[in-house]
Amino acid sequence: MCGRYSFAPDLKIVNEHYDITVTDGDIQPNYNCAPSQLLPVITNENPGEMALFRWGLIPFWARDSAIGNKLINARCETITEKSSYRNAFRRRRCLVPADAFYEWKSMQGQKEKIPFRIYLPDQPVFSMAGIWEKWKSPDGKTVNSFSIITTSPNELMAEIHNRMPVILPHSSEKQWLNSDNEHDLLELLRPFPTEKMSAYRISSLLNSPANNSKEIIQPL
Repeated sequence: MCGRYSFAPDLKIVNEHYDITVTDGDIQPNYNCAPSQLLPVITNENPGEMALFRWGLIPFWARDSAIGNKLINARCETITEKSSYRNAFRRRRCLVPADAFYEWKSMQGQKEKIPFRIYLPDQPVFSMAGIWEKWKSPDGKTVNSFSIITTSPNELMAEIHNRMPVILPHSSEKQWLNSDNEHDLLELLRPFPTEKMSAYRISSLLNSPANNSKEIIQPL
């Protein structure tokens, strides 16, 4: 799964990567992006801007927003089958900008899992494939939410966890947003090349979403 990530890059790099304009007033550095937070995404509906959506997809048919707490990730293998995801996959896709994501590794003989930071050494900003939905609360308020799509791990990630987020090549980001071809979209949902990724151990500060500083990303 992907349960935490970070998005705290130089905004000049963000603007160049996505060909948009965001400022310090639009988004703030977040070293510990966690479920239920409002986080930046770029949608197929408004590809020229970055908007803040809630992490944890709430299907349009849901009776209660609490379901979003369980739908932070969508497995690529069943995304066209699950009622929670298939409508969004066909109609509402998004890019989830990040500069790294985190995962915890189980260690034999240890109760506590070890957190790792996983990143792309040659790419300071990248996009995870996401889907999004609009949901209306009983009081009529519209809530926009998203889920990150996961896939099987590459060789690097297999040493840490049995899933990883789908990281889109920069050249495929517009295709993810704009294509109507289901086969072509599914072809994008594959593990990112191992040789383009790296990882290192970090401290347990990550474990609490209340911790949100550069200390989190320091190698341990």
